[in-house]
Amino acid sequence: MGRGITDVPGIKVGHQTDEKGLTGCTVILTEQGAVAGVDVRGSAPGTRETDLLRPGNLVKEVHGILLSGGSAFGLDAASGVMSYLEKMGVGFDTAMAKVPIVPGAILFDLAIGHKEARPNKQMGYDACVKADEGPVDEGNCGAGTGATVGKVLGMDWAMKGGLGTAAVSLGDGVVIGALAIVNAWGDVLDWRTGEMIAGVRDPEKKGRNTVQLLKEGSSYLGRSFSNTTLAVVASNARLSKEEVNKAAQMAQNGLARSLSPAHSMYDGDVVFALSTGDKEKEVSIIGAVGSEMVAESIKRAVMAAETAGGIPAADVLI
Repeated sequence: MGRGITDVPGIKVGHQTDEKGLTGCTVILTEQGAVAGVDVRGSAPGTRETDLLRPGNLVKEVHGILLSGGSAFGLDAASGVMSYLEKMGVGFDTAMAKVPIVPGAILFDLAIGHKEARPNKQMGYDACVKADEGPVDEGNCGAGTGATVGKVLGMDWAMKGGLGTAAVSLGDGVVIGALAIVNAWGDVLDWRTGEMIAGVRDPEKKGRNTVQLLKEGSSYLGRSFSNTTLAVVASNARLSKEEVNKAAQMAQNGLARSLSPAHSMYDGDVVFALSTGDKEKEVSIIGAVGSEMVAESIKRAVMAAETAGGIPAADVLI
């Protein structure tokens, strides 16, 4: 297992963290351009520039991906990413100007920390300045700073989410990596064993299981809007726009393996996929392995998270 998504050539990652307000943003920079796709599976998404990633649209490559806290307010941080890339001379050449292409997605973290603390243009710019190809910080950082999980009974019984990343080399020069921000409505499971590692804490101590509580008729159902899991899967394989969208679709299986439930009406789950290189590899392999890397990133996110804002981390279950 590699160190994370920056193992993929052409990928840089940077965070900007507001430790007091408990929010932040994370940028994945692809300054040389990357063929990109997206799969939006949750029913409460907050996104930017995702339509252009679909097959049939003009723009083929992106120059960065923004992941941010702050609910829809956090989309403002993408302007800072654009400003940074424009300053670097990076963007889609329109003859009049180079326009950086920066899709993004947000999560709702206003219920922890300060509700008026939201990532802005300056934070997006600063995250770019910090971006590099080195090991990626995990846990309470960037867009994972205010992430929480297991909210079917409300925030009083939730646990801390966060940011995680993972990568693997297939041995033939192909590298597949992922990064995930875990802010799920449901529980987080170990994708290999099915064991719960973070999620709802049952006040009656009868077990911690969101789906079981739903079966029993949780009175909090429908009053939780502070959810979304975001992920980016990347490889240095050469994929077309159609193929990279298929890779994003398959990578959503990583959420289904790790979150219970996933893709609910109260989640805004979004997975981006990036192709940065020219290695030959069939897209189904990229998608299958990418889903495992997403699942591992989700696990790492909650295992690396620390207690914050009165929300306990996963180690309370160990």
